[in-house]
Amino acid sequence: MNHRMHIPAPYVHPIYTDDRIDTPVGTDAPLPVQILGRNPDGSYSVPNATNAPVFNVGNSVRIRTADILLVATITVDTTANRDLLGSTSTELPTLDVCGQYRKLVWFYFRTGASETTYRILARATDIAGAPLGAGWEELASGTLLGNANSWGRIEIPATTDGYYDQYRIEVWRTADSNYTLASKVIGVR
Repeated sequence: MNHRMHIPAPYVHPIYTDDRIDTPVGTDAPLPVQILGRNPDGSYSVPNATNAPVFNVGNSVRIRTADILLVATITVDTTANRDLLGSTSTELPTLDVCGQYRKLVWFYFRTGASETTYRILARATDIAGAPLGAGWEELASGTLLGNANSWGRIEIPATTDGYYDQYRIEVWRTADSNYTLASKVIGVR
């Protein structure tokens, strides 16, 4: 894909090079620097000023930033409503101030194969950080996949964008014995 660089006329902005000299920027001198063209012999020359240089930028580049929001290890037992931080208080979030993230990604490593249920809850808050209403919206629930000593990954939310302010991630086993669950949650902008 090719794009042309164009500075529309009559855009003029003074650039001060020292205390006495003004360098106007406009159609005659679009930048305070010259873009040089490379000749086939390897030398450089000033291209024709009436033809804007063409840059091949290839495929568009998508830059996304991700932040680590949580790294935690808990023992998964039969206690219902226990979140990744070990809290059973159902109104406390596991993750707070997450409104800038489009999506969360939960990576986990489980040391046991016990059947484990998870539930992912979310809600919005007001400017002061108080929930807009009581309770939570359930985004997902199910059984953690994987055997003993295996990795897993869950995207939150799975198909749409999130931008929720608070999340609560709960896990509890429904069969067999306790095991250790290591988790890492990242936020993708």
